[in-house]
Amino acid sequence: MGGHEGFSNQRLSSATWFSHFRASALRSKSLPPPSSQTAVRSTSGDSLVRRLGLFDLILLGVGASIGAGVFVVTGTVARDAGPGVTISFLLAGASCVLNALCYAELSSRFPAVVGGAYMYSYSAFNEITAFLVFVQLMLDYHIGAASISRSLASYAVALLELFPALKGSIPLWMGSGKELLGGLLSLNILAPILLALLTLVLCQGVRESSAVNSVMTATKVVIVLVVICAGAFEIDVANWSPFAPNGFKAVLTGATVVFFSYVGFDAVANSAEESKNPQRDLPIGIMGSLLVCISLYIGVCLVLTGMVPFSLLSEDAPLAEAFSSKGMKFVSILISIGAVAGLTTTLLVGLYVQSRLYLGLGRDGLLPSIFSRIHPTLHTPLHSQIWCGIVAGVLAGIFNVHSLSHILSVGTLTGYSVVAACVVALRLNDKKDRESSNRWTSSWQEGVICLVIIACSGFGAGVFYRFSASVIFILLSVGVAVVASAVLHYRQAYALPLGSGFSCPGVPIVPSVCIFFNIFLFAQVHAKN
Repeated sequence: MGGHEGFSNQRLSSATWFSHFRASALRSKSLPPPSSQTAVRSTSGDSLVRRLGLFDLILLGVGASIGAGVFVVTGTVARDAGPGVTISFLLAGASCVLNALCYAELSSRFPAVVGGAYMYSYSAFNEITAFLVFVQLMLDYHIGAASISRSLASYAVALLELFPALKGSIPLWMGSGKELLGGLLSLNILAPILLALLTLVLCQGVRESSAVNSVMTATKVVIVLVVICAGAFEIDVANWSPFAPNGFKAVLTGATVVFFSYVGFDAVANSAEESKNPQRDLPIGIMGSLLVCISLYIGVCLVLTGMVPFSLLSEDAPLAEAFSSKGMKFVSILISIGAVAGLTTTLLVGLYVQSRLYLGLGRDGLLPSIFSRIHPTLHTPLHSQIWCGIVAGVLAGIFNVHSLSHILSVGTLTGYSVVAACVVALRLNDKKDRESSNRWTSSWQEGVICLVIIACSGFGAGVFYRFSASVIFILLSVGVAVVASAVLHYRQAYALPLGSGFSCPGVPIVPSVCIFFNIFLFAQVHAKN
């Protein structure tokens, strides 16, 4: 009898635990209106310091987006797409603008809280969704930081070897890495040192780290402009014909590759608590930094494909060799400096964003409270920042993380898709709050089901496109997404966000297009281009 009671108590305890876990996982986070968010966080003792102006935010986004890829990816894609690589960058840029519109609305709606995509999904959906988004983003950021630091070490060594005294004398474990245990490990000393230095800068305060980012970003932008201006005088318009030698499919494939060259504008949304005027400046900073990047990429594409026939472009260093072929070897040195500056800012901003995400989860109790602490003098999340530096340093120091680079795309595309879905879900929430209706629950669920159908259609279209299936299957997937979008548009009612300084136009169509294209790219992640 006693054993039966004990078993019953154990089952009751398990049921209670499961019920509590389910309730916690499905709860969402309610945030006050934007005006009161700013007031509450500014007067609390655990807040960051508002020191970032509009120009700082734009430089933050540009610093995160433009790395060494501007000097390499442009030429790599041009080898297949020809001069049509310009259209590839325009298409990818247009897609990113749509994603940026979604980010701009949510950053204006939640202008005083850190967390970015994690915080948006916590408010729009539930805790378990938000936590899964965080896990995806952390895989992205940690592996990305380790990979970028290794690339930065390689570029730094290459820059040092321009001096004759150092050429060939720097060991592998300082640059590209020395393989150990049959390639299982790859020792690199310089990458963790660079990570430690940047972590130290970030720990000093947002003003100091913003100053470093501004100087380095300005340096690489000036170098890109010099490259564009110098190359403009060497353009032969005959090299632009034919404009798309391998057809539109090569241009579209190029767009799926260069899409990730724009990734980084979302970093601006994670600086909400340190922006002087977040509700006004965050949307402008997001859109402004993206437009600057689009302009620079297109300028480089036009110059590169105009200087040299696309079929003669080098695979490893297309831009540098294009200038060398024109007798301008000094530009190659500028490109090396620009690559180092670009990777430095990308790494700096990446570490910055990571620490703010950890800070958000620490405050919400999903991570130990040590991650929520802010240094009383430096006003930075010191423990979170150091932790991010340690994780990236260990990965960069002993593993060849370049082989895992495809994982970076997974977290980015997932985050962008969730943010687009959050715009739709929160607009439906607003309508429910203002017009209580017995139909709301099924209506909201119907909206979420439509979003899931759009995502699945995007994945299906991506798989069919990747494996060169019949165009009928691709059109069928697009058709299903169009029907789901039409249902979202005509069967749902959307309220404008209260107190928001910026509203994404074309809801729910714009977020639906974002989700479809992001998941379409998701299906291309492992494709070898």
